[in-house]
Amino acid sequence: MTFLALLRMVGALALVLGGLAGALWAVRRFDLRLPGRIGLAPRPERRLALVERLAVDPRRSLVLVRRDGREHLLLIAPEGHVVVEAFDAADFGALVAATADA
Repeated sequence: MTFLALLRMVGALALVLGGLAGALWAVRRFDLRLPGRIGLAPRPERRLALVERLAVDPRRSLVLVRRDGREHLLLIAPEGHVVVEAFDAADFGALVAATADA
């Protein structure tokens, strides 16, 4: 293998890798999608929502999640996840109103 053949091989490899990098940049920059899925059925209303997140310390956080009208307070830590409290969203609104009056 001569030096010229090795140089051509490395140049071709650099050209192919550069083309792939350019294509990846274009897909990310212009948010390109593959065609073919036209007329998808509309997505149903979402049942799950992240209401709020509060960092207790750098490793632990409290997360309030709403699912089907119920809210769940979760403690997320490296040791595991714990459901602290689960309640209906309507009951929580009445509780907040009652404590605001006091």
